[in-house]
Amino acid sequence: MKKLILTVLVALLAIFSDAQTTVSGVKVDAKLAVDGQNLVLNGAGVREKFFMDMYVGSLYLTKKSSDAKTIMAANEGMAIKLNIVSGMITSDKMINAINEGFENATNKKTAPLKAKIDKFKGFFKDKINKGDVFIIGYDPTEGVVVYKNGTKKGTIDGLDFKKALFGIWLCDKPADDDLKDAMLGK
Repeated sequence: MKKLILTVLVALLAIFSDAQTTVSGVKVDAKLAVDGQNLVLNGAGVREKFFMDMYVGSLYLTKKSSDAKTIMAANEGMAIKLNIVSGMITSDKMINAINEGFENATNKKTAPLKAKIDKFKGFFKDKINKGDVFIIGYDPTEGVVVYKNGTKKGTIDGLDFKKALFGIWLCDKPADDDLKDAMLGK
């Protein structure tokens, strides 16, 4: 009987511990639904700058993977969720980071994507506050969809744009190496 109770408790603990993870004070859900797509948490970590936590980045996929190149190239549903944990992030700083991220993700070949990148940066022009949540989802039929605090900011079509965008976090020169590893579940 004790063995049965212990087995049930271990099973329940495993179920509940899989439901959420906490990263830098942010509860990261094990699952995320974006535009009708059910995604699973691949990994989550913190974007740090000068030893300070800026945001928690979580990568959600249809199935787990630790292969960054495959994830960037995949034409399937996925999302990155950014939970802002610092009041030091401003719209201007975020846009500058986006510019640098696209430069790194494309090996400085942003010209073909310029109009799409400019549109994407526009989604971050409003004031950014500690506690804001951005969801950057990709749906192969619609493109990249961006939400801020549950409000849809807009959509940008094209697999080429999605590859470069997800490359900000997953390319060979990512925004943060430790965050990349955490998003890949390493």
